[in-house]
Amino acid sequence: MSDEPAGAVYRIEDLAHHSGATVRTIRAYQDRGLLPRPERRGRANVYADAHLARLRQIADLLDRGYTLASIKELLEAWDTGRGLGGILGLVAEVDGPWTDERAVRISRAELDERFGGRPDDAAVADAVELGVLERMPGSEDSFLVPSPQELSVAVELYAAGVPLSAISGHLRELRVKVEHIASRFLEFTTEHVFARYLGEHPPTEAEAAEAASLVRRLRPLAQQTVDAELARAMRLFATRQLREHFGPEQPPEQREETCPVELPVTTTRAVERLVGTEQVAAFVAAAAERELQARTLDRLATNHAASTMIDETP
Repeated sequence: MSDEPAGAVYRIEDLAHHSGATVRTIRAYQDRGLLPRPERRGRANVYADAHLARLRQIADLLDRGYTLASIKELLEAWDTGRGLGGILGLVAEVDGPWTDERAVRISRAELDERFGGRPDDAAVADAVELGVLERMPGSEDSFLVPSPQELSVAVELYAAGVPLSAISGHLRELRVKVEHIASRFLEFTTEHVFARYLGEHPPTEAEAAEAASLVRRLRPLAQQTVDAELARAMRLFATRQLREHFGPEQPPEQREETCPVELPVTTTRAVERLVGTEQVAAFVAAAAERELQARTLDRLATNHAASTMIDETP
């Protein structure tokens, strides 16, 4: 049962004890207009349950990343009857998990076993720095794995012969590019979708609920787009690299210098349907060569006709 009876009154020290805020913080909130002034009873200032609820509300919003200035606006909206339910629902939607993965715990012994059985303190430190592992408070030999899938990828790459230092370096490089993609997607959706909710004042309850619904609908789109484009690019470059390494070898005297030419995706796919993926490069080269020969023949014929006309001129 709670030790805070209904209609309780508190001295400032009691309010600090129950709320977890310091006396100095409570006074600072009062000065900034975040917390109502106490009631004066005789020679003492007393606080009510409403003050305690407000302090807990402020602490919750601070934990969610709000600044004191934005919290003041939100609380003013609450006080004028607009409510915080929609706003907090939107914040919960954005702050919630963006993946279906569940974090798991792993011991240091299990971790070492998955990577060949040899302890590697430098690799563990790298993984902690990158957030692939998180140290468990009070335990030197236990870690939290926020993304088991990411750890499994590292395990498979290591088993295939990739050094742990190379895996960490690749992840750092990849993360920069992925964060750029995420930033651009957010800029794009903010400009075209969410701009109407970002006025000078907090959105209304209905607007915040609508924005939260849009976040739910648009959340998977970035990953779906990246998945599709990554699959396309991997197929393109893997096929190209395979041809370079395992294509028919030509004698040095028959080799010709080549230069990459970008073709529209629709053109490439049409050629693939016509001759198959493996023959795309050969088909394009043959088509280009045939066009070049045709133009050369046309030019020769035109030149010959012109010279004949000149010869026949009296």
